[in-house]
Order: sequence, then structure tokens, then C-alpha cells
Amino acid sequence: MTYGIWSLVPPLLAIALAMLTRRIVVALAVGVFAGALILAGGNPVLATSRALEAHLWKSLADEQHLRVFTFTLLMGAMIGVVHRSGGMHGVVTLLAPLARNRRGGQFLTWLLGLLVFIDDYANSLLLGNTMRPLTDRLRISREKLAYLVDSTAAPVSGLALISTWVAGEIGYIEEGFRQLSGGVSVDGLSYFVQTIPYRFYVLWSLLMVPLVALLGRDFGPMLAAERRAFAGVVSGVSEPQDGPDLLAGPDSGKPLRWLNAVIPVVVTIVVVVGLLVLTGRSELGDGKEGAYRLLHLIGNGDSYLSLVYGSLSGLIVACGLAWGQRLLTAVEIRQAATQGARVVFPALSILWLAWAVSEITDEKHLGTAVFLGNLLEGALDLRWIPTAVFVIASLVAFSTGTSWGTMLILMPIVIGVTFKMLTDQGLADAEHPLLIAAVGSVLAGAIFGDHCSPISDTTVLSSQASGCHHVEHVRTQLPYALLVAAISILCGTIPVGFGFSVWLTLPVGSLLLIGALAAFGRRVDAA
Repeated sequence: MTYGIWSLVPPLLAIALAMLTRRIVVALAVGVFAGALILAGGNPVLATSRALEAHLWKSLADEQHLRVFTFTLLMGAMIGVVHRSGGMHGVVTLLAPLARNRRGGQFLTWLLGLLVFIDDYANSLLLGNTMRPLTDRLRISREKLAYLVDSTAAPVSGLALISTWVAGEIGYIEEGFRQLSGGVSVDGLSYFVQTIPYRFYVLWSLLMVPLVALLGRDFGPMLAAERRAFAGVVSGVSEPQDGPDLLAGPDSGKPLRWLNAVIPVVVTIVVVVGLLVLTGRSELGDGKEGAYRLLHLIGNGDSYLSLVYGSLSGLIVACGLAWGQRLLTAVEIRQAATQGARVVFPALSILWLAWAVSEITDEKHLGTAVFLGNLLEGALDLRWIPTAVFVIASLVAFSTGTSWGTMLILMPIVIGVTFKMLTDQGLADAEHPLLIAAVGSVLAGAIFGDHCSPISDTTVLSSQASGCHHVEHVRTQLPYALLVAAISILCGTIPVGFGFSVWLTLPVGSLLLIGALAAFGRRVDAA
């Protein structure tokens, strides 16, 4: 049975309600019920039963989903313990000599943002709280600190092979291909890696941050905020404010040892990679070791299992270091772990409901992708798919304030639509550059919209942890995000859609970004 335009109701209703109410959880829950109501033929009793049992409970009880939940909570707990034991403060103290001036302070914040790649929440909370005293001393505005934190948090976590994002992103990709007619099996991790060069906004956003620091140039509202901070003058809503203690810091008088942050992270990475290789070798069977590439082994490994036990190992090591050095008591360790897990818990409810909406729209139920594919066939040239997907993902993420929810809602639809259009032209190939670019555009557009959205969780966390007025953070960051997005379209999605190599567009866009900063940016200390 085909549901036609009714198949669009659940995702569109969820997006519209999220935009109107600013409550993404409520909006997604309504989307789930709306989908169940359509499938039940308008029977509210049957719809309620199906929503609860066939969709919500099934989504919650799924083994892979439970592993993602467990991994995220364990990572949050580890972050809480590391922060409370002073590990992150120790890293900042160790690297502080690199930040002797404004340029060094901004560059150090960016560098630490790259190092805290495991989770975007961890990035925002750890960097904002720990770097604030240093950036204040260097007369770097709170608005700039919030920008530095926000523009490295989601991008670096979204690209990292070891992060709280990777399991979800791999799952979205694999699920999107499974929902195709007949089912198409892809190596989720390998496909994830293939999309990295096509995530233009993410790559150029990470490049923009050090360029702003090294060139010493700003523009728009950020320039005004920086000049106020440089002059030591604070006025209006830009007045710095103390960020809330979202994560408890170390007790005064306790030693700040950088190894207490580095060792748990290294252990997590080593265990995850080791388990990926072991499970990958088990999946591929016996063979000559030289015939394997590390990425191929990792791609065939059990990423969900590896991430869970890797994060558990990191948490155990973090707790052992804090207790063994008498930095924290057993009670304090439990409190820090609980607080860290509590910080990431809201994201899990969004994930759960978004997974349910995604399942309702798949080919086995409402068939949203099939309907959109038929609707767009002939109406949109295949060459414009990467650009259209980037814009749509940006609007959805901006409206909902969640990059994860955007990826979950759009990924199966985009894969289904693009693959059908390729098939109609006799180009059916899961690894066609246009399909890879479309998937990359979902992942990149979701982060761009999330950066611009005032209701985004990471945007809110970045401003709070940095002690910056939230409205000012959004207002000062927006021109920077729009510049990178414009270059992403002009030098990224459009050329790739028309057949240009991604390896040609990346350096061209990077040069244009440098030129734009040189042309429009002004030095803070200039008259």
C-alpha cells in the first residue's frame, strides 16, 4: 500500500512543531503518533497501541540502539570524572605557555577542541569552563570563546572515527541502505570515511577557526565584541556572565595532572580500535595478514560492541586514576560520573524518538522516500541533489535545533530518493560520487543548521559554558557560519554535482575562504 502525500506528514509535522514549540522531544513524539495514526487508518486506539509497541518499544529494545545509549552514557560519565579530577584543567595548564597573546589563546582553544574529539557535549562543557579564565586574561571576548568552542565541538565529533557520533552516523547510513528496495548492504564505516571529503561545511568550518586566529581578522558583530573586549570595555548584553556548573570542577588545592585526562581517552581509543580489528578479522575469516588494510578490518568490525567496551574501559581507568591518587573519594567519583551521564541524557531521548520516526517513514511502512523519489523525478536535475540536500538539511536542523534528529529523519529519505534517481538513469551504484556527496551533504547540512539555530543543544551549552549571553553568541557566530556555508555551496556541492573532482574543489574553497577573510576581516587593534 502506498500512502502518497500522507507519508510526508510525520517528518514535516515533527519539524514544524519543533520550530513552533522549540520542544524537539514533544515534536518527535507527535510525529511518531501521527505516523502510527496513518498506518492504523485513523483509529486512535490502534494507533496508540502501535506507536507504543511496534515503534517506540521496538526502537528502544533494538540491540544496536541500546549499545549506542550505553556508550553515550558511559562517555558522559567518563567526562564527568575526568573534569572533576582536574584532568582537563591539567591539560590547559600544560599548554598555557602556547597562549601568550590573543592569537595563541584562540589557536590553543581550537587545538584543544580537536583533541577533545570524543563528544561534542564534552567539547563544549570542558573547553568553555576551563578556557574562560585564560581567554579573559588575554582579552578575548566571551563571544569569540563561545564561537571557538561551538565551531569545533560538533564538526570534530562528527568526523572522528572514535566519538559518540560515529556509531549513530554509521547506523543512519546502514539503515538508509537497508530500507532500499531489495536491501543494499554497505560497509557502514567505510562509507562513513568516503563521505568525509564531501562534508564541505564541516571541513571548512574547522579550517575557518584557526584562520581567524592566525590572521587576526574578524568581521560583523564579532569584530565589535572583540574590540570591546580588547579595550576592556563591557557594555549591554555582551557583559560576561558566570557559566553554570554543568560539570563540577576540581577542588581547590588538588593537583591538576594532564595525564588524568589523556590516559582515559587513549585507553578508550586503543580498546575501541583493538576490538574493531579483532571483530573485523573474525568477520572476514582467516587470510593473509598482508592482504588486509587496517581500514578494511575496522570497517568489518562490530563498531557498536567496540564503542561500548572502549568507553567502559576509559571510565574504569578514569575512576581508578582519581581514586588511586586520592583526588576523589568513591562517593565523589560516583557523583561526578552521574553528573556527566546526566548531561548527555537529553540527547538519548531525541535519538530514541527520531529512530522511531525514521522507521515509520521507511519503505516497509509509509514509504516516504519512494514517494519523494517519484515526486522529484524529472522535477530536480540529479546534478543539483547534493546542493538541495545540504540546504534542506540545514533548514531542518535550524528549525529543530538538533543535528542528530536531522540526520535520522533525512538520511533514509535522501538515500532512497538519490538511489532511485540514479537507478532511473541506469547508474544504480551505492558508491556513486553523487550518492556519497548526498549522504555527506546530510551530515554537513545538519551541523550547519545546528550551528545557526538558537535552540540547538550544543549552541546553548557553548554559550552557557563560555559565560556568554546566548543571543550574542548566536548573533556573532551566524555571519561566520553563513560565509562557510556559502563557500560550501559555491565551491563544494555545486561543482561536485556537475562532475568536478572533490580533490579539486577542496583546495579552491580553502583559498577562497582565506581571501574572504582577508577582504572582509579587520584587525581588532586597527583603528
